[in-house]
Amino acid sequence: MVATPLGSPHTLVVEDLHAEVAGKEILRGVNLTLRSGELTALMGPNGSGKSTLAYALMGHPKYKVTKGTALLDGKNLLAMPVEQRSRAGLFLGFQYPQEVSGLSLAKFLWTSYMQRHSAQDADPTGFDRDLKTHLGYLEMDDSLLKRSLNEGFSGGEKKRVEVLQMATLRPIFAILDEPDSGLDIDAVKAVGETVAKLHRPDAGILVITHYQRILKYLKPDRVHVMVDGVVALSGDRKLAEELEAKGYDWVRVGVPGASA
Repeated sequence: MVATPLGSPHTLVVEDLHAEVAGKEILRGVNLTLRSGELTALMGPNGSGKSTLAYALMGHPKYKVTKGTALLDGKNLLAMPVEQRSRAGLFLGFQYPQEVSGLSLAKFLWTSYMQRHSAQDADPTGFDRDLKTHLGYLEMDDSLLKRSLNEGFSGGEKKRVEVLQMATLRPIFAILDEPDSGLDIDAVKAVGETVAKLHRPDAGILVITHYQRILKYLKPDRVHVMVDGVVALSGDRKLAEELEAKGYDWVRVGVPGASA
């Protein structure tokens, strides 16, 4: 079930979000708004809190929210169990996808699809057709479908599987945590172009990345920069190019309490 009817405008509004890991505060008051139809990039140096934000929104028990709100279409996302957040339309593509022995990729994708559909509205024929289309976009061999989930997959194949899951589930908001990490130039291009093709007007995508190389294929509507647990700067795609040229230190200067 989705939070509001498909085709309606959707928002994910994060206000003054604080979160800690093992008692250490990582997020220090994040403010961020995602809207359907927009592709947003979240950039920042290592340790700035980008992945912590993703996991906190998804409900990972290691990441404790201590203050602030996150509203998905006006509903309290933080009060929902993890599985309810997923069914409400939130998706997280992992930076380091896990291997699951004995569970085929095909079975995993179909099971995930059926968790979002009833027996009455499921469309196996459409599922198979779309799956083949998405495999083509990602330049993936369909023999991978028979193999255990991510087991023995290369880094590039694992990242493509994450995008394949996003395509299958059709979430309202997808958060992709560094989909370009560990990929060669060709794989970055394939993943970036596929994410752009899959971007729907009734859904939003947040791409977390260090570099602007994948963004030239995604062409984000908005770029936000996270430094020391806060969103310190926002702009359009030109901001990503500026960061590539100048680094992050000049952004950190303007953040109160930021580390040197």
